[in-house]
Amino acid sequence: MIDLRTLRENPDRLRASQRARGEDDSVVDTLLSLDERHRAALTGFESLRAEQKSVGKSVSRASGDERQALLDRAKELAAQVKAAEAEAEKLATELDTVLQNVPNIVEQGAPEGGEDDYVVLEEIGERPSFDFEPRDHLELGELLGAIDVERGAKVSGARFFFLKGVGARLQLGLLNMAMQQAIEAGFTPMITPVLVKPEAMQGTGFHVAHDKEIYRLPEDDLYLVGTSEVPLAAYHSEEILDARSLPMRYAGWSSCFRREAGSYGKDTRGIIRVHQFDKVEMFSFCHPDQAHEEHLRLLEWEKEMLAKVELPYRVIDVAGGDLGTSAARKFDCEGWLPSQGRYREVTSTSNCTDFQARRLRVRYRDEDGRPRNVATLNGTLATTRWIVAILENHQQADGSVVVPKALRPYVGLDVLRPESR
Repeated sequence: MIDLRTLRENPDRLRASQRARGEDDSVVDTLLSLDERHRAALTGFESLRAEQKSVGKSVSRASGDERQALLDRAKELAAQVKAAEAEAEKLATELDTVLQNVPNIVEQGAPEGGEDDYVVLEEIGERPSFDFEPRDHLELGELLGAIDVERGAKVSGARFFFLKGVGARLQLGLLNMAMQQAIEAGFTPMITPVLVKPEAMQGTGFHVAHDKEIYRLPEDDLYLVGTSEVPLAAYHSEEILDARSLPMRYAGWSSCFRREAGSYGKDTRGIIRVHQFDKVEMFSFCHPDQAHEEHLRLLEWEKEMLAKVELPYRVIDVAGGDLGTSAARKFDCEGWLPSQGRYREVTSTSNCTDFQARRLRVRYRDEDGRPRNVATLNGTLATTRWIVAILENHQQADGSVVVPKALRPYVGLDVLRPESR
């Protein structure tokens, strides 16, 4: 959640952020009013409680009418203290409820607007030119015996699939290469839980009561994660980290689950928009003053992976209205898909500043020994969707697919060839 001190000192910063997101900026006045009333209620409660303690001490030293007057006053104060405490707690709850629903403050320099108002920062790589009619990833995947969506639907329903044979080898090779790169860059490899408590989801910035993208197990009050960002963000919850250990970087490998609510009719062909996929996710806990530079480092590691699989792509600066709750700034890398003649997202990296850490209480001690919130950042290093772009960009006329050179040791093949019929 946002910092109340920042809100008090510079409310116009949050107003501008809300407008950049296309959100109502009147929430700023609501927060300021609740904060002022809450602090006044706390002051009143503490003043009454101090008087209550003073009167209590005086009773033992008094006698006669004075003692009775003090006892009467103590009784009045007990009721007033109880009421003042209840009022302060009520306002604290109201303030927290509003705060929980206010998104992170957008970083200065991020584009304003919605989904279509991104800014293209750079385009990298040459789009392939074919002297034959290129196939899409599903046709290629079926020729190779790599993707089976028909049996996926039979077994689990729409938007599920099997990766088999060279398809399974391709995904395992891709994610292993991503994990190896992360290890070489100093990340700690992690296999994370895919079921988490509501506190982990909410702390990361997901609204479990309203988010229709999330799968829930109601009997256990657990949630299936849509990204290993969630368990990684909550890994150090309620902890004070050693400042000398920052940045602490983790690379999480997990299956991810998304309901894809509201996507009826979109990307129904193939494995672009599915309910289950696998991903290697980078996650960093760092000093707040270093978060901007750390964000750029995560982007460079993503670009390094995309170079290894030899994909043409572009980097976009995502607009405020498309950032999501937790991100202050987000860069997406979009790979070229020949079958669609356009770029589609393959990686995303977000700077969440201290927004998640404040909710999850992940802190470090500054030079004066005071606890401060860390910054958290995340970034995709490889995911199942990359298979779509790899197959389409490296296909040959006979339906075979050339495996990118850096990926070959992990897949064990130079070329993926169609199954013999």
